[in-house]
Amino acid sequence: MTTDSQGPVYGSVVTKVEPFGIDHIPDSERHGKPSSQFFVWFAAGLNFPIIVLGFSAATFGLSFTTAVCAIVAGAGIGSVMMAVMSRMGVRLGVPQQIQARGPLGFFGNFLPVAYINVFSGIGWAAVTVILGGKAFSELTHLPYWLCGALLTAVELTVAVYGYNMINFLQRWLTYALTPLFLLITVVAVVRGGSLFDANPDASGYVGTTGGSITLGGWFLAFLVAWAPFASDYSRYLPDTARVVRQTTWYTGFGNFVTICWLGILGVVVGGSTTSTDTIAALHQLAGPFAVPALIAVGLSALAQNFLNVYGGAISVQTLKVPVSRTQAVAAICLVAYVISLWGASGTEEKFKAFLNLTAYFIAPFAAVLLLDFHLGERADPSRIADLYDRSRIVDWGLVAWAGGVAASVPFWQSNLWTGPFARAYPGAGDLSMFVAAGVAAVLYLLTYRLKPLWRRQTADGGADDDRTRTRTRTRTPADAQAGDSGPAGRATDDADLAARG
Repeated sequence: MTTDSQGPVYGSVVTKVEPFGIDHIPDSERHGKPSSQFFVWFAAGLNFPIIVLGFSAATFGLSFTTAVCAIVAGAGIGSVMMAVMSRMGVRLGVPQQIQARGPLGFFGNFLPVAYINVFSGIGWAAVTVILGGKAFSELTHLPYWLCGALLTAVELTVAVYGYNMINFLQRWLTYALTPLFLLITVVAVVRGGSLFDANPDASGYVGTTGGSITLGGWFLAFLVAWAPFASDYSRYLPDTARVVRQTTWYTGFGNFVTICWLGILGVVVGGSTTSTDTIAALHQLAGPFAVPALIAVGLSALAQNFLNVYGGAISVQTLKVPVSRTQAVAAICLVAYVISLWGASGTEEKFKAFLNLTAYFIAPFAAVLLLDFHLGERADPSRIADLYDRSRIVDWGLVAWAGGVAASVPFWQSNLWTGPFARAYPGAGDLSMFVAAGVAAVLYLLTYRLKPLWRRQTADGGADDDRTRTRTRTRTPADAQAGDSGPAGRATDDADLAARG
């Protein structure tokens, strides 16, 4: 936890490299407007993968009306979740991954963060590089590997500059991408769009209920995948009642509009092209307007990957890997680029498999965080020091998360693994994410009042809870420049133990 003994060392300067890693953001550094959250998430949602998901409505044999209702339901639930998790960043001033140390423990948080956030950040960055690189390759006729490399270089640079630069560019990408995607919408509807009735003979038909649950679940999963990063882009905002309230609305609205818009567009144009490659299909469908359509897909890759790479780097630091945020950004970009070269073919199926596997693990993680914030009194600022206390090794939230994941395995539906329940009852749809979140919630409610599962004892044998919760440490400009990965930054995490000698 930090206190304010000096003016800002970062402030609102866009061209300054962000000095903070996973530190708590002190009041002197709080800046910005709640409306920034609308642009962050609206731009991130203007992405071709959402249209790809909408294409699947025809595969499931759903009617147009049923598909739209499923998308609206999935987007609505996911947007509410994102809105609440974004306001958590304003209240606590720390990244979402650090907040998870509250219910899971300092080291208990390592496993879910390693899989959910690092794996998810790298995977999503790779998926988006593939789509953006293919779009620019179609547009320029340059080789895909070169277009992907150029995209990766831009993402790396912006993610190194960090929070202020990302917020600034997301606003301008919103202004640039909105008319381009409006053009895609009009052209796609005029050239190939059509409404349709239910089709029981469709290749993926499993019934109206099962198809609706699976389709709506995919759109919910797209937003669930952002859940571990939601607070990362709101944690610098001033912690006032008005800002918290407006941040909630701006975040929810920004997510909901783009997910519904592009999802329904995908439904309208589904099945209207003959190409099995999604980028080539867009090129074919756009016809004489292919250039602006491909520009939109390419730029949208940047809008999404700024967040993927930045959030992934914060996750690496949360794991206490001894690297700076800049080094973590570079490593994530390199790995994502290499994966994108492997995954450039068969993108659609790999994307859906990856979407499912991330959602199955993230849904119970999000459920535990949300319950802990509201029921576990984690919104109390005096408890922020708990999040940096190494003596809280493992807590019951890890059991709740792991139990949720384990309970969902029989329900998994993926090209990599299909569970026994899913094989026996395909008409039920993909219930995995809902089972995982529900079981995790029940286990959390049963255990959150218990004593910590594993806590390192102090020299006198006591737990010393009160001192851990209230101790503060004055942060100097040198600390801020060093970040969490430098010697001064590491002292933020070690302050409690060092003070106890």
